[in-house]
Amino acid sequence: MFQLGKTIISEDILDNEFVCNLANCKGECCVAGEAGAPLTKEETILLEELFPKIKTFLRKEGIEAIKTQGKYTTNPIGDFETTLVDGKECAYAIFDDKEIAQCGIEKAFNKGVIPFQKPISCHLYPIRIHEYKQLTAINYHSWPICNDACALGTKLKVPTYQFVKDALVRKFGVEWYEELDRVAHEYYQNKSLIMKNKYN
Repeated sequence: MFQLGKTIISEDILDNEFVCNLANCKGECCVAGEAGAPLTKEETILLEELFPKIKTFLRKEGIEAIKTQGKYTTNPIGDFETTLVDGKECAYAIFDDKEIAQCGIEKAFNKGVIPFQKPISCHLYPIRIHEYKQLTAINYHSWPICNDACALGTKLKVPTYQFVKDALVRKFGVEWYEELDRVAHEYYQNKSLIMKNKYN
């Protein structure tokens, strides 16, 4: 772990490599699991405000689930999450002609209809963040359904923190990311030196 400003960062986001492989996983992260995507309070407000515009991009099943359960739900410990369809896929998930899950919110954003791209927790994945009073913890989340993404990341040699650069910049800003990148390169250099000395 290391600290940058008010963030505590796991070295796992530097050590693990990751590139989404939608052709193989088909967006399973939008379908698998027993809970919706984590939402901030600000995001719940945005969903309430923007839903009339997002709605036109959603499936009828998603719209019905939202009509019944609400635009978001609250878990047993009080955290906000996206609504699910029959306890399965996210109500905001849509599927293309190859049955690959996509985000209806993001589609509305890409069409220029709304200013909200998608929940930051989705944008950051496989990085998970946890907000404390004084610090924000940044960790790598391992999920078997993303094994293909890990394999592709290793093949392309893309560290997780680089794969989610846009999301990290969105969350923490350009200067923060540039400092993270600088620290990462120092980390790799030191790690390489240690390995070189070990085998000499």
